[in-house]
Amino acid sequence: MKLKALLIVALATFAIANTAEAQSLPRKVRNVEVQDLDAKKARLPWWGEKNLLIFYVDPEVPKQNHDFITYIEETGRVQGPNIEGFGIVNLKDAVYPNNLVRKIADARTAKNGATILCDPDHYISSAWRLGDCDNMFVIMLINKQGELVYVHKGEMDEAEQQRFIAAAEPLR
Repeated sequence: MKLKALLIVALATFAIANTAEAQSLPRKVRNVEVQDLDAKKARLPWWGEKNLLIFYVDPEVPKQNHDFITYIEETGRVQGPNIEGFGIVNLKDAVYPNNLVRKIADARTAKNGATILCDPDHYISSAWRLGDCDNMFVIMLINKQGELVYVHKGEMDEAEQQRFIAAAEPLR
């Protein structure tokens, strides 16, 4: 019984340490090889040239922050010459076939000109220590120096939206 209790305490400590590490910002991250919509190897665009606004999205929840994303697009709150935004589809956690998700993303790209890449095997979430991103719309900001300066997973309340805008404005 003592061994079982000790194991539970050790696992809980490990989980807390991993969560704290995943949330400490800013922290250096690296440009990760992902895929384009044709499943060809691709690197993240504008790395080191611009500040990056990245939407890392599980296809099951593409509308999770829809109203807020629409707001920042329509108002230009985080647009500027020093920032570029793009999407990365989290294919590993998708319940839909990857080829279907790629086709939908390709149609959206053709419609609005957005840059969309694909992460077929948790390359981003693993390399950047994001933790579990299943069923989450993740919003990130990475500065030109390759530092993750903002990350939020899931639905954003109004206070979190304001924290995001405050983090993004100096990067514009």
